[in-house]
Amino acid sequence: MNVNIYSMDGKDKGDIELPSVFSEEVRPDIIKRVVEAIEANKKQPYGASPEAGMRHATEMDGVGQGMARVQRLTQYGGSEAAESPQTRGGRKAHPPKAQKDQGKKINRSERAKARRSALAATAEGELVKERGHEIEEDSLHFPIIVEKGVEEIEKTKEAVELLENLGIYSDVKRAKEGKKIRAGKGKNRNRKYRRPKSLLVVLPDGSKGFRAFQNLPGVTVKSPENITVADLSPGGDIGRLALFSVKAVNELEDW
Repeated sequence: MNVNIYSMDGKDKGDIELPSVFSEEVRPDIIKRVVEAIEANKKQPYGASPEAGMRHATEMDGVGQGMARVQRLTQYGGSEAAESPQTRGGRKAHPPKAQKDQGKKINRSERAKARRSALAATAEGELVKERGHEIEEDSLHFPIIVEKGVEEIEKTKEAVELLENLGIYSDVKRAKEGKKIRAGKGKNRNRKYRRPKSLLVVLPDGSKGFRAFQNLPGVTVKSPENITVADLSPGGDIGRLALFSVKAVNELEDW
């Protein structure tokens, strides 16, 4: 399968034959399963102390006293209940345990299949648009492959100019304007905001363009050997908008 190569001005500059990995069957079910496993394996063990809610001096008077048979605090001379799960101020009945393994296992071959499948999905224009990416040019060919000059970009201003020439800078704006306050307790845990994912830029190792593109909101920059399924399909949703340099595409032959 041949696709166009774009110049730094956003114009056609010949074509290139895509590696066979882009012809892989797209399997959303496998991709979703692998991404969920990757996210699960990132989780940090957490749990309550085994002694939580049990650090009291208590006693129980036994039966026949006309009161519930639960532990009572002894240090205050009263009859306040403690420790039992059903009492006010008692321990949790089933607290989270740090020993629990929250990770998920995934076969090595299945992980490799998911990565190839997620990469092939970036070449499907309909899947890219269905994912919600904003693209100004309807005639754009996917995946977006740019000449070698993209590797030499040093300033973010130049990166923005390239994306405007290609007609995909509106997707970066979408990510910038889509910054929202996170729902739930994550606001208290150093992750107050959520931002949509935008462009995935794939450049060879050592390229100057890494820092230029990394400054843009929602943009991920990776080398071919470091791309993961989560980069190609964030959240397990296939069809991420991707931009490759010619050299990066050639390095994908080994996938």
